[in-house]
Amino acid sequence: MKGGGSFRNGSSSIWRDSDADIFSKSFHKENDEEALKWAAIQKLPTVSRMRKALFTSPEGEVNEIDVHKLGLQERRALLERLIRTAEEDNEKFLLKLRERIDRVGIDLPTIEVRFENLNVEAEASVGTRALPTFANFMVNIVEGMLNSLHILQSRKQHIHILQDVSGIIKPGRMTLLLGPPSSGKTTLLLALAAKLDPKLKFSGKVTYNGHGMDEFVPQRTAAYVNQNDLHIAELTVRETLNFSARVQGVGSRYDLLAELSRREKEANIMPDPDIDAYMKAVATEGQKTTLITDYVLRILGLETCADTVVGNTMLRGISGGQKKRLTTGEMLVGPAKALFMDEISTGLDSSTTFQIVNSLKQCVHILKGTTVISLLQPAPETYNLFDDIILLSDSHIVYQGPREYVLQFFQSMGFQCPERKGVADFLQEVTSRKDQEQYWAHKDQPYRFVRTKEFSEALKSFHVGRSLREELDSEFDKSKSHPAALTTKKFGVGKWELLKACLSREYLLMKRNSFVYIFRLSQLAVLAFIAMTIFLRTEMRRDSVTDGGIYVGALFFGLVVIILNGLAEIPMVVLKLPVFYKQRDNLFFPSWAYALPAWILKIPITFLEVAVWLFLTYYVIGFDPNIGRFFRQYLVLLLVNQMSSALFRFLAGVGRELKAAVNLGSFILTFLFAMSGFILSKDNIKKWWLWGFWISPMMYGQNAMVNNEFLAERWRHVLPHSSTPLGVEVLKSRGFFIQSYWFWIGVLVLIGYTLLFNFGYILALSYLSTPGKQHVISEEPENEQNGDSNKGTNVMRYIKYNFTGHSIKVRNGESICGNTSSHAFPSSYRGMVLPFEPHSITFDEVTYAVDMPQEMRNQGIAENKLVLLKGVTGSFRPGVLTALMGVTGAGKTTLMD
Repeated sequence: MKGGGSFRNGSSSIWRDSDADIFSKSFHKENDEEALKWAAIQKLPTVSRMRKALFTSPEGEVNEIDVHKLGLQERRALLERLIRTAEEDNEKFLLKLRERIDRVGIDLPTIEVRFENLNVEAEASVGTRALPTFANFMVNIVEGMLNSLHILQSRKQHIHILQDVSGIIKPGRMTLLLGPPSSGKTTLLLALAAKLDPKLKFSGKVTYNGHGMDEFVPQRTAAYVNQNDLHIAELTVRETLNFSARVQGVGSRYDLLAELSRREKEANIMPDPDIDAYMKAVATEGQKTTLITDYVLRILGLETCADTVVGNTMLRGISGGQKKRLTTGEMLVGPAKALFMDEISTGLDSSTTFQIVNSLKQCVHILKGTTVISLLQPAPETYNLFDDIILLSDSHIVYQGPREYVLQFFQSMGFQCPERKGVADFLQEVTSRKDQEQYWAHKDQPYRFVRTKEFSEALKSFHVGRSLREELDSEFDKSKSHPAALTTKKFGVGKWELLKACLSREYLLMKRNSFVYIFRLSQLAVLAFIAMTIFLRTEMRRDSVTDGGIYVGALFFGLVVIILNGLAEIPMVVLKLPVFYKQRDNLFFPSWAYALPAWILKIPITFLEVAVWLFLTYYVIGFDPNIGRFFRQYLVLLLVNQMSSALFRFLAGVGRELKAAVNLGSFILTFLFAMSGFILSKDNIKKWWLWGFWISPMMYGQNAMVNNEFLAERWRHVLPHSSTPLGVEVLKSRGFFIQSYWFWIGVLVLIGYTLLFNFGYILALSYLSTPGKQHVISEEPENEQNGDSNKGTNVMRYIKYNFTGHSIKVRNGESICGNTSSHAFPSSYRGMVLPFEPHSITFDEVTYAVDMPQEMRNQGIAENKLVLLKGVTGSFRPGVLTALMGVTGAGKTTLMD
């Protein structure tokens, strides 16, 4: 049985009855007027009934509303009644939701994830061979070809990231994934979410409710929360979440609500009006602003910065901790029923982490979700929120099972967690070579380092491991899988809705980046004034072929200016590519839905840019005054602008990194200029380079423009001692085509190249990804006695700092401190001394404020300034290590800046 993607037709067949008697309860409302209004809603057709709800105004008046038209104030009022504070009210709200569903006997879809015998390997270059040098790049190309032909054996070494790991992730239980850095946590999460890099060698089996990954769409059934915060800097937090919710769709929420409404109507049950309004609002597809966004903003504590731009290094925005929460919220607003969350607490204080994990726990326990969260060093109170623990170390699973048995397992291996030691810290240290001995409990017996492989083998004989093995041996009964649990549709909403969402976002980004377009127009105006002074019509004669050559130069200059104006597309595209790759891999939208808006919406700007150039220069330079010739040149420059923008977008999509794309663009520009027919005429190009002349789009643009100008009436006069019109003579002297139809050939070819480059851009977006990271293995042998056994770690053996007259030296994990004036260093120490004068820093009553964001003003905030630091006073002294602490968003980074 396969999971369904959409169940709008006959949805009643997919929602099973629980043991509850759905007709055993009825609801009698004392307020007859409210009951009458609800009865009127129940008489509506299904589609209309799903849009109508009862809404209580702040004055206490109950009115019928259309949930598609909920405004910001209505959404806030509704959410305020449901969840006043996330810490206290979220659980009550979720229990009300579950109570409504249980009352009519509907089972919620659940997902059980199983993984068996997973092995993941990578190939790594050794030492300096991994450095990104030109020599290594060329050698890698040759070596790769020889490897593929089996002439040369690969010199790369194999790294085992995961080795024979198996387990079960159960619904309704919070699973914590622990392990030291480089233990394979991210790789395991990616494998479970079907997002592994195809370059990695993968073997094993992952199933959802017994179904293989090829039987449904795992990228939409499960959501992977990346540990890297990739967002568009110009969008606000609310806009980012709204876009994510809009393109991910509502999943099975609409079908659940339709069946729920049908059963309540049959049983004459009137639900809580606020709960009903909420469920109908979050089941509404295609909304620019949704209630689910407001809910996620509240439980993640992002309401204070909801209308602040995300920002980056060049644009002030939200703090690092808020960005981390935004990354989590971007996936929470979607309908995915399984969550794999990677290091979501980085940059967050412990109280915020506890609040977020506690909210997730409530959702998982009440709504039967499936969640695995990777945390590096969770606080004890956060650790205690989890039901199950997976401990990874050195590519092996050391423990998987209930949290209450984990210490018992290690006690059976001879290791005791100290009373005042956090269990999470103990678990991550007990497998480490340098930390394990301190936890050895049998002091009367000699200690021996226990490797992770031994822990993994011991787990199989432990009662938790035995029960896990028994469950894995008995396959999941596919007939028990809820038809709505697994998604078979590739995208969350229809193609037209996806295109509208991307068009809306691109238009918003163009407004936010309006300075770029204003600057480009100003730049064109300045260059136009320069061209007007150089090619002034009073100095432009038409008495000889040489005079005609000056006109050709003026046309070529205009062509170059218009082409170079499109060069700005490269950085604008490259900077957004990491966000695009993340959203594409999560199946937010197809590549064409992202690429087309960037082309379509910039066509009006092309008209404006070409108009600024041509209206200023055409008649001042003295081109043919015929209005038809004017608009023909306008058409050519319009197509040249479109072609160049498409070309540079395509190069940005192929290059993917700014330096690579800019270098590639510079090379292509040089080629186009050389083969344009102006710098080198067609007659002067060597025969073996003529192919470059014929494929150059700039050549067709140049020919169309000179053809339009020199075949005009004003160039048809014949010079003495010649029988050919002057215009034709000028064209022949530079090797241009003299037939009038070459104008339209040039127009058609430019249209073709515009379509070709845009199509190539879509293909590049579809099939290319972020350039992969190199795996590197140090050439130095591992020191098994003093260091940790993790492979692939290049240890810096000696670091020396000169700090306020003292030196700190680190060598193989040992720290030695002493006065630099009297300490004699052993000859084995190498390094460099960085001398500097110690300084004291004081700051008194520092206040820092920025202009209030326009989005926050639109929400009714009257202040003109947003104060980030309020009268901060303090001092830093040399030789004293100071910790700057504070909750996320407190202003730590702003103070240091």
